[in-house]
Amino acid sequence: MSTLYEITGDYLRLLEMLEEEESIDPQAFKDTLEGIEGEFEIKADGYARVLKELKAEALKFKAEIERMTAKMNAITNNSARLRQHLYDSMKATGKTKFKTDLFSFNIQRNGGTQPMEVDELCVTRAYMKMVPDNAKIRKALEDGKELKFAVLKERGEHLSIK
Repeated sequence: MSTLYEITGDYLRLLEMLEEEESIDPQAFKDTLEGIEGEFEIKADGYARVLKELKAEALKFKAEIERMTAKMNAITNNSARLRQHLYDSMKATGKTKFKTDLFSFNIQRNGGTQPMEVDELCVTRAYMKMVPDNAKIRKALEDGKELKFAVLKERGEHLSIK
């Protein structure tokens, strides 16, 4: 059996022959076309079966990822809870710095940039960033307005197998 690539090439060559040659036997053309179309449909069925299997396989992996993510989150939360309990206990007892045979414990201030809180409603214009209004730009382009800084791109297409 031919590959999909070969079948596509045969089909295109047949159409090319129809356009270029004036004296093609109509019955021979019809028979050849039916043969190619039948092979194409059989090959498409095979592709659809493989695609269905691959999709099912991907869904199995997705479910396993979700299961493992839930497990990871549970372990992370337990770790954070234990750390917080140890921190709270050290603060409550005043024992904020000590060593054991295995570890050193110390409660210290955080480094890095100092945290801040901003009331966005009160920020003056000098401290604001301007960003494009994509909804307004899209509406203008859809209404036929030409903008030097934006264009609507073509929508893609996809294969649907039901």
